[in-house]
Amino acid sequence: MVESTETMREMAQENVVLIGKKPTMNYVLAVVTQFNNGAKSVKIRARGNAISRAVDVAEISRNRFLTDLAVNDIAINSEEISNEDGTKSKVSSIEILMNR
Repeated sequence: MVESTETMREMAQENVVLIGKKPTMNYVLAVVTQFNNGAKSVKIRARGNAISRAVDVAEISRNRFLTDLAVNDIAINSEEISNEDGTKSKVSSIEILMNR
């Protein structure tokens, strides 16, 4: 439990929004809130099926809410994860860095 709390603090300091299964607008609100709280940059991270949602979050944030945002960098990667049955599989991931 302590380890996950420390990880959450690090993510908050880095201004990282992790994309999951929630509605897209929840993540857009998180990005907009980060910038309104004075952040100069925000990372949007997702993997697997959430990658398209991450792209939607970046575009909605940039086009509808904060028009002065720019996509500074996009990094794609492949991560190896362990399944419940012990096998390993690769999952695609994306990280979108947005700057004001």
